[in-house]
Amino acid sequence: MTTLEIPHVGRFDVELWESGSGDPLLYLHGYERHPGGAGFLERLAQSRRVLAPEQPGYGRSTGFESFTDVLDVTLYHRELVESWGIERIDVVGHSLGGMFAAELAAVAPQIVRKLVLVNAYGLWLDDQPTLDPFGPADEVKKAKWHGEPPKSEPTNFVPDPDNPHAAILFAAQNLGSATKFMWPIADRGLRRRLPLIDAPTLVVHGTSDGLLPLSYAEEFVRLIPDAKLAPIEAAGHYPMIEQEDAFVSAVTTFLEA
Repeated sequence: MTTLEIPHVGRFDVELWESGSGDPLLYLHGYERHPGGAGFLERLAQSRRVLAPEQPGYGRSTGFESFTDVLDVTLYHRELVESWGIERIDVVGHSLGGMFAAELAAVAPQIVRKLVLVNAYGLWLDDQPTLDPFGPADEVKKAKWHGEPPKSEPTNFVPDPDNPHAAILFAAQNLGSATKFMWPIADRGLRRRLPLIDAPTLVVHGTSDGLLPLSYAEEFVRLIPDAKLAPIEAAGHYPMIEQEDAFVSAVTTFLEA
């Protein structure tokens, strides 16, 4: 747990997964949960110092009540990176974390060296509305995956034998926090700011994502100057899990170029 005090904003106690050494990489997780020490993070940490904070409002990370809008989240991430003594950092953001990563690159370009957006939220296309990620659980679960959904997904949740309802409460808390930025639609004006991004950008997208069609990734590429698209076949909303090798290869090749 790391603590961050932002004057006139608030105090944040942040659960932080960190591993590896070398050039720093910030990983911002998606709308459901922090993946903990998932395989793709461990592999990225073989050549880099990976810092993966759990967002305020998720799990044990506190300070969510200090956020009034997405700009507050962006400034929080800027202060968090600076608190680590890091001047420039590569940023990988997945899902809701992709929205936050793009906002950071637009508002604080001085600290983002390279940007990777993975099945990122933040845009809305009237002619291709997205599936409600807070809709019926079975429908959402089926839409997220190309193949058969896994029995369990990577998570930093630790079961509590004394509280059989802990997992349900954990998921409800996380999704409740996500609704602030994703409900009724995950559009907080990011479209207007994407052209301000000057960091080299890779947009990774699982082509079978039933939550976010590939057209959303293509729109990110259209709006971000010189962005490149890396579609990953046979993967849905979690290409880093369904196609870990292809994901790690695409990200490391881009970051090391």
